[in-house]
Amino acid sequence: MVEKFLRQTAFKDYADFKENYEVMVPENFNFGYDVVDSWAESDPDKPALLWTNDRDEVRQFTFADMKRESDRTASFFQQLGIGKGDKVMLILKRRYQFWFSIIALHKLGAVVIPATHLLTKKDIIYRCNAAKIKAIVAVGDKTVTDHIVKALPECPTVEACVSTGPVVPEGWHDFQDGIESAPPFRRPLRPNRNSDISLLYFTSGTTGEPKMVAHNFLYPLGHIITGKYWHNLDDSSLHLTLADTGWGKAVWGKLYGQWIAGANVFVYDFEKFTPSDVLRKIHDFKITSLCAPPTIFRFLIREDVKAYDLSSLRYCTIAGEALNPSVYEEWLALTGIRLMEAYGQTETTLTIGTFPWMEAKPGSMGVPSPAYDIDLVDAEGRSCPPGQQGEIVIRLDNGSPVGLFEEYLYDPELTAAACSDGFYRTGDVAYRDEDGYFWFVGRADDVIKSSGYRIGPFEVESALMTHPGVVECAITGVPDPIRGQVVKATIVLSAEYKARIGDDLVKELQDHVKQTTAPYKYPRVVEFVDELPKTISGKIRRVEIRQQQKGRAS
Repeated sequence: MVEKFLRQTAFKDYADFKENYEVMVPENFNFGYDVVDSWAESDPDKPALLWTNDRDEVRQFTFADMKRESDRTASFFQQLGIGKGDKVMLILKRRYQFWFSIIALHKLGAVVIPATHLLTKKDIIYRCNAAKIKAIVAVGDKTVTDHIVKALPECPTVEACVSTGPVVPEGWHDFQDGIESAPPFRRPLRPNRNSDISLLYFTSGTTGEPKMVAHNFLYPLGHIITGKYWHNLDDSSLHLTLADTGWGKAVWGKLYGQWIAGANVFVYDFEKFTPSDVLRKIHDFKITSLCAPPTIFRFLIREDVKAYDLSSLRYCTIAGEALNPSVYEEWLALTGIRLMEAYGQTETTLTIGTFPWMEAKPGSMGVPSPAYDIDLVDAEGRSCPPGQQGEIVIRLDNGSPVGLFEEYLYDPELTAAACSDGFYRTGDVAYRDEDGYFWFVGRADDVIKSSGYRIGPFEVESALMTHPGVVECAITGVPDPIRGQVVKATIVLSAEYKARIGDDLVKELQDHVKQTTAPYKYPRVVEFVDELPKTISGKIRRVEIRQQQKGRAS
């Protein structure tokens, strides 16, 4: 399948990859027809989705199955009046109906809005009204449906709600009944153009209301690099990405690039994350490739990893937050597998990564993806030399690359601010070393300026995370009359260290940082907490920690 979209598919090294990677963009590309249905025609029995849950139910879907079920789902949605440009929110956890639905909506030319089941009534009202959502398809979980039912009186654009069961509220449509009774699917004559919006994500920003990140129909092609050249997949791969379908990471790791590469996507549908269960699934199903955020690997390395047969596992990738080198080293020691890190945003596909031809540098994001013209620039827009911190930007001199978002929906001012002076500005700060590897520093707003030094939160957090008593931590700057700012550490301790809270433990942690990284970066202020404030997607809200500090100081 990759051969349909790339001029060259095999590369001997990163230099070859950077020079010769090129996507051949079809006219009016549609992932549903051009990938899913294409596989179903050429190799109908090819495994596409291996689904299991925490009740040990197992279903293997082929591409012929995915075509049939997505066609039935598309026909059902047509009966509900859903068509080109209509916005449909999917709150489906990891149920296999998510894959039926997103492919069906692509085939109709509709706009898919994946959303998490953690949304409250207020969140649902905001999203429905901000995006003008026409329909909601949700898992039939009473907690989820109750929030939606309570929100609906304040969501005037919503015309239909669908439940996968077992709970189907009054006035809702039953998903299974709907697809079974739907007439044969009538493919729209012209479902989409490449520039039409196909996917909309509400970002879980650390400040303000979520932004609406709109991607066009070419976005899946931007994930060829994700699946084929970062996850390192082929048609023999069984790939597991641990992500709920409400997050952007799901289409990064459980759909687009993986199916273009020909991999079988493994889905573990669970209600509560248990590290040992994940290791057991790798053992039982012979999973070959695993992708998860560093937090997951931090939990996995605390398990008795040697008790499981992980010999099938060939490749591991990591993203979602910066990787602490200590996690990399421990996983390598336990499994012999390197963690290949990458970086991207909701607004992009993979932009910086560690690719198969490269040696991983623990803690580094890797090198620029050939799909983007990546640079680091200073406040005046000048390219930064090695060692100098700068903002990660994508140069737009040759137009918008495949995979970059189309716009912040209904917000031209915000779009213009992000895409200005010939750049897309990520708002993230990094530096590159002499070998061209990028190293994450932090969000531009999070960088601490103390006594003339610029200190990135991540480098101090990485140092603290190597201490056995630290489970989680967040680094922020607090005002100081002499230094301008000083480093503050907000720390969640392991159970055995909580009894030791006091001046001696503070000094121990400070000395640990001094010995692990440059001494001037050590936290002069240390606070112990039971949990860190986070966004709905799990990102640490450093801005909230700063606001709490400001409130106590006033």
